[in-house]
Amino acid sequence: MNPATHFLAGWSVASYASVEKRDRALITIAGIVPDIDGLGVVAEYLTRGSENPLYWWSDYHHLLTHNIGFGLFVTAAGAALARRRLPAALLIFLSFHLHLFGDIIGARGPDGFQWPIPYLVPFSDAWQLAWEGQWMLNAWPNFVITLTLLGLTFYAAWRWGISPLEMISKKANDRFVETLRVRFGIPINH
Repeated sequence: MNPATHFLAGWSVASYASVEKRDRALITIAGIVPDIDGLGVVAEYLTRGSENPLYWWSDYHHLLTHNIGFGLFVTAAGAALARRRLPAALLIFLSFHLHLFGDIIGARGPDGFQWPIPYLVPFSDAWQLAWEGQWMLNAWPNFVITLTLLGLTFYAAWRWGISPLEMISKKANDRFVETLRVRFGIPINH
């Protein structure tokens, strides 16, 4: 799935749970951080015409960070930084796994390649998760999921006064919430 969709999925998990701002940020980051291994595309692109091209994206995307080992690391690191460790850890683990699930169902490449998820790495490389019905990255279900997650994000901002903007700027978050509330009214029991 698209990184923006992963981000919104992580944010939706975080915003619909009763957790503090810091914990919401950690849960949201857990939903997108598996794609950090996708940064290898930069090295691959920059060295594509050289004598020794680096295939860091082709060889390592989904291998380094789309597995239980990295998921446990992200969960432990997030729990260590969280205000309420146990609830945050459980939601971080869930958010991370929503990312993997999203990639299993909707990340087929334009050439038809499925990015299998080597789930048991680093403990074992025997189990590769893939689904033969996996739809293309730009298929309509991914757009529907993204739009649904956007709707949930806008609703949470309107209803509870929280949006992903709070991770960047309280002022930007407040302005966004105010704009929604001017347009759609103040929620009852606000």
